[in-house]
Amino acid sequence: MISVVIVGTGNVAQNLFYALDKTSNVEVKQIVGRNENHFSFTKGKVPTTTDYTKIDNADIYILAITDDSIGIVAQKIKHIKGIIVHTSGATSITALSGHKQPGIFYPLQTFTKGKIISFAEIPICIEAKTSVDLKLLRELGNTLSNTVIAIDSDQRKKIHVAAVFVNNFTNYMYTIGKEICEENNLDFKLLHPLIKETAAKLEDLTPIEAQTGPAKRNDQKTLHNHLNLIKNNHQRELYTLLSNAIKEKHGKEL
Repeated sequence: MISVVIVGTGNVAQNLFYALDKTSNVEVKQIVGRNENHFSFTKGKVPTTTDYTKIDNADIYILAITDDSIGIVAQKIKHIKGIIVHTSGATSITALSGHKQPGIFYPLQTFTKGKIISFAEIPICIEAKTSVDLKLLRELGNTLSNTVIAIDSDQRKKIHVAAVFVNNFTNYMYTIGKEICEENNLDFKLLHPLIKETAAKLEDLTPIEAQTGPAKRNDQKTLHNHLNLIKNNHQRELYTLLSNAIKEKHGKEL
């Protein structure tokens, strides 16, 4: 039985708690947070505390907190013994350098307030200083996910950059698409099947193979017609920038 203490009460912490609570070989011993009013998601199943000096003993301590808080909280709990990990994609393992057993337990997924998701298909990236600690983190990861991979901090930071492109930037494109629909009295839900099919194609094709559209075809007439329809300067700039990038990638001359 692996014993775990979760430090944090946000989206990642809540998802980790619900997932670990369902496993048979992991015991969540305690949830630690700053505000007593944020513990309702535990439904009284595990002890909670806002006092960092009263943290229970455990095999693994998971800091599921904001990047800026990792170093601060890590200093507050220097007295603990066991593996201490954070869940950040962009923060180095050196943020935990004051501990003898630092590590990383990074679920490569986006987490949204109020939405609980399954960990089974979420890749979990792990890192540790010793093979013994890495083995235990892998064991913990395997209780949740079908994909657990050991990568170093430099690789993790770069996969996080890639994640920003495919998730955060893509979602911003959805925002622009919704704005254009609303400006023209159209329902954004009309685009939902297209969004789903675009993502589904990547099960069988590489992104470059899946690329379609006027920029890929170098369809100048359609490209210019679209630019004439777009009145927002910011949207026009993005449309031009992305179209030129696609044409360059696919070897088309402007």
